[in-house]
This record gives sequence, C-alpha cells and structure tokens, in this order.
Amino acid sequence: MKAILWYVTAWFVMATVPLVPLSAQSRDFLTGDEIDQIREAQEPNARLVLYAKFAKQRIELVKSLLAKEKPGRSLMIHNALEDYAKIIDTIDDVADQALVKSGDLKSGIGAVERMEEDALPVLRRYRDRPPNDIAAYDFVLKTAIETTMDSLDLAQEDLGKRTRNAEAKEDREKKAREEAMTPKEKAEQQKAAGEAAAEQEKKTKAPTLMRPGEKKQDPDKK
Repeated sequence: MKAILWYVTAWFVMATVPLVPLSAQSRDFLTGDEIDQIREAQEPNARLVLYAKFAKQRIELVKSLLAKEKPGRSLMIHNALEDYAKIIDTIDDVADQALVKSGDLKSGIGAVERMEEDALPVLRRYRDRPPNDIAAYDFVLKTAIETTMDSLDLAQEDLGKRTRNAEAKEDREKKAREEAMTPKEKAEQQKAAGEAAAEQEKKTKAPTLMRPGEKKQDPDKK
C-alpha cells in the first residue's frame, strides 16, 4: 500500500507541471530506491524476487488507478504499464544471463512465475472490458500482456532447455559483436585477453621458497 501511495503522490506532483511529450521524456522504469535494492542484491535469485515484487507493485498501481475515474490517470496508467513490461523484459535477461553461468534459479524463477500467473488475468480483464480511457494506454496494455505471456512461457520451460537456448543466444550475440569490431578493437580485445590469462596464471602458479634470482639446483650436479 505504501508503494502505491508513493507512486500516486509522485504522479500527482508531475500532473501539476507542464507535461513533456512522452517521446521526449527519458524515464527510468525503476525508482531510485528500487535501483539501490537491485544493486545490493548480488545473487540472481534475490534479484529476480525483487524484480517480481516491483512488477507486482506496478500491477497493483494500475488496479488502484482503474478503480476510480479521475483526471490525469491515463498517463499514470500508461507509464505504469510501460514500466511493468520493461521490468518483465529485464527479468528474462537477468535469468538467461544467470543460467548461462550455471546458476540455480529455481526460487527466483518460481517467484516470477507466480507473479506473472497473477498479473496476466488482471491485464486481460482490462483488455476484454476496456475502461473509458483505454485509447490512451491500449498499446502498452497489449504489450504488457504479450510480454507477460512470453515471459511466463520461459518461466515454465524446462531449465535445461532454456539454458541451452540462452547459451546459443549468447554465442550468436558474441559472434555478431566480434564481426562488427574494427581490426584495432579486435587487437585490443586479444591483448586484454592475453593479459588476463597471464594474470590468472600468475595467481595460480605454485608458490616457491626460493629467493628472487636463485635458480633451482640440478641434483645430479651435486
């Protein structure tokens, strides 16, 4: 409830100043506090749980706004739905990246799946029984529904299959990036990789008790 009140208050303040066209605005789809929470949650499952929580809050905000007609709500609904869809896209990206690194995501994906199963009927209800101001956010509502459906399919997919698909996608993107590189960029990448490999070898090299400059003596020459 506190989150909903925060969003409503924030949008009320925005409604009192001249509006900038949506295309000219640059909005973050997370609040500053939410961004801080994500940064603190380094473990992928924890991040997925947080993203699911933030997505649910956007749905609750939309439900609250649609419960009562009032001036200015159309823009608030539009942006809440737009932010929701972006959060869902981010969820899928975070999950795929973690799966490639062989992470165990059962708890995080489970939280996402439950949230999306609850959100989808709500979104479809507004699509089937459109409010009076639906024209202002019809496109983003449709996008939110399609994004949720696609993401839910991924959440319910076999993790082994999803991991293989994520790995194949990463390989394609890596190849595309390499093909787009200039010769100079490729040389710099190879140099950086060589330096990283040398540093890793240095760290894993077996320790020695010999003093600097001292050579190992051949036992046969004693």
